[in-house]
Amino acid sequence: MDFKNAAPAPKEQEKEAGIYLNVKSKSPATTAPVYSTVAENFIVEKIKPNKDDKAAEHSHSRVLVILLWILCVLLVVSVCVNIYIGVGMDIVKANLSNMTSEYQQLITERNVLETETAKLNWTLGVIMTFDNFPVKNYCPEKRISDCQLCERDWILFQEKCYFFWDERAPWKTWEQSRTYCRNADADLAVIDSAQEQEFISNHTKPYYDAYHGYWFGLKKTGDQDWLWIDGRNVTLEYWKQTNTHGDCALMIPGQTASWNQENCNIRNKIICEAEVLMWSN
Repeated sequence: MDFKNAAPAPKEQEKEAGIYLNVKSKSPATTAPVYSTVAENFIVEKIKPNKDDKAAEHSHSRVLVILLWILCVLLVVSVCVNIYIGVGMDIVKANLSNMTSEYQQLITERNVLETETAKLNWTLGVIMTFDNFPVKNYCPEKRISDCQLCERDWILFQEKCYFFWDERAPWKTWEQSRTYCRNADADLAVIDSAQEQEFISNHTKPYYDAYHGYWFGLKKTGDQDWLWIDGRNVTLEYWKQTNTHGDCALMIPGQTASWNQENCNIRNKIICEAEVLMWSN
């Protein structure tokens, strides 16, 4: 077999090679994928500045600035309002405190005025018991500031004035004694407490004999009950253990249990009691 005859002729080979080159030259050198080009275009479009986006961003910034400004204004206003309210509350509290103090002062002054009025009414009531008020006995200098609670020669004890009649004989019966006290705008003493009993007993003096003493304001009634001259029943009793009997009470000097029942016609000394001219408190 002869292979040399089978090989193509040189001209035909050149012709085929020229056709192949033409075909190769007509096709593009490189062909980029389609998706790569689209992505690049999208990125480029995004990177490129957009006038609408810039305007939107600028508008948003202005809104934010305005909102921040409004918030700042509201914050300042809120702080100012709080300060104003706080100062106002302090002023109100101070005014309330002052008003409370003034109110308490007014109450105190009113109480003082009421007390002074009661004292004046009391004094007026005492004066009205006199047919002829003995000014010199209460106010020797005739000045209110120098007036005494009790008349001259009378003794003050617990808002009462006492007079111990200590004259020489002839002394007085119980009825005569009461008349004497009433003429002095007073009455026979009424004993309301153990302290008063002790006070009176300490100011009595023994005289003549052990059976004489001082008349005071206790007497039997028609029912044979002991009754004070102001109409009250006896609640405290300081009777002596004696065999004497009578309708009038007599105080024997120098003894704690010093009351004695005695005949009302026996003559003795006297204990008178009167109201103070003015309250001492």
